[in-house]
Amino acid sequence: MKCQKCGRENANTHVKSIINGERREYILCADCAREMGYGNMFSDMQQEFSNMLGSFFGNTLPAVSQSTHCQSCGSTYYDIADSGRVGCADCYSTFYDLLLPSIRRIHGNTTHCGKKSIAGIEYTETEPKKTSKAENLKAELDKAVAEQRFEDAAKIRDEIKELEQNNG
Repeated sequence: MKCQKCGRENANTHVKSIINGERREYILCADCAREMGYGNMFSDMQQEFSNMLGSFFGNTLPAVSQSTHCQSCGSTYYDIADSGRVGCADCYSTFYDLLLPSIRRIHGNTTHCGKKSIAGIEYTETEPKKTSKAENLKAELDKAVAEQRFEDAAKIRDEIKELEQNNG
């Protein structure tokens, strides 16, 4: 589809606007969209995000030889510090000593602590889960059927029916 404004270029921007209840739609090429003020709203965002992540590495980078690079992806420590992104999983092993202080600064810790909040309070259920006799029998029934012990399964089924008739 061609741009509605210039009619020459292929359209790659679809703009919808509603102003005072009046709906307008434009199908524009990149140049006409930019000219009308509809630039890429995310264009600067990637650089800002990278700068924010890169700042976690601190303003002073440790002295590292530029020849030290990840064998898998080829990233250097300076690449990681500049972009704020680790090139691959092997970078963690290659640059372990250099990344450790930054990881501690970002996460506060380098080991998983389990189900704990920042305050160190462990989350547990308030009451232990109680299983009824019927639930236990149903579990036994499923197990007996899975093991093809059909005579036992029939007895357990009868126990469950009896239990349900007495309770219900």
